[in-house]
Amino acid sequence: MKGSFITFEGCEGVGKTTQVDRLRRYLDESGQKALFLREPGGTAISEKIRAMILSKENDKMNGKCEALLYSAARAQLLGEVVAPALEDGTTVVCDRFTDSTFAYQGAARGLGTDFIDALNRLTCGDIVPDLTIFLDMPPRKAFARKGGADKNDRLESQSIEFHEKVYAGYKEVASMYPQRIVCIDASKDADGVWEDVIAVIRARTRVR
Repeated sequence: MKGSFITFEGCEGVGKTTQVDRLRRYLDESGQKALFLREPGGTAISEKIRAMILSKENDKMNGKCEALLYSAARAQLLGEVVAPALEDGTTVVCDRFTDSTFAYQGAARGLGTDFIDALNRLTCGDIVPDLTIFLDMPPRKAFARKGGADKNDRLESQSIEFHEKVYAGYKEVASMYPQRIVCIDASKDADGVWEDVIAVIRARTRVR
């Protein structure tokens, strides 16, 4: 039986790491086979691409280059790790996936829906998440809760206007794929968000 593919999405500071870690503990304690990944990353090659993308030294990188690098890292991750794990029946959980490319490069960088759709189809083929959890919180509120942006992260340290475009992109893609993307109010406390997250995952996937 093919494994479930679950992705987490959201703007900076919404609590993705916290919720992914809670899901990791839940699956480990209940003895359910799972693999946890992040994008970009997850393989030796993909991690090197991640370092290139996020480095503040690469401040001249344009949006198209950025999108292609994300897709290159994703192609390696899918071929080397994700596809074999899903075929083996493993639940795969990924912190960010194609919806991030739509929000950050398609919307905030202005590359547009058609370009990102074509790029994602070329990169991913028929691999699509079974469920995407979008932790919904506007960027100003998320950064206030986080205590500000990480100035060492090229993407996170972009202007608040950039992050507002990212948020608008997420809201748009969520409206385009309501059968796959579930919006969860991330302004609740961590326990409240977790209750919503695990309820959706148990209802929509093979996770129990």
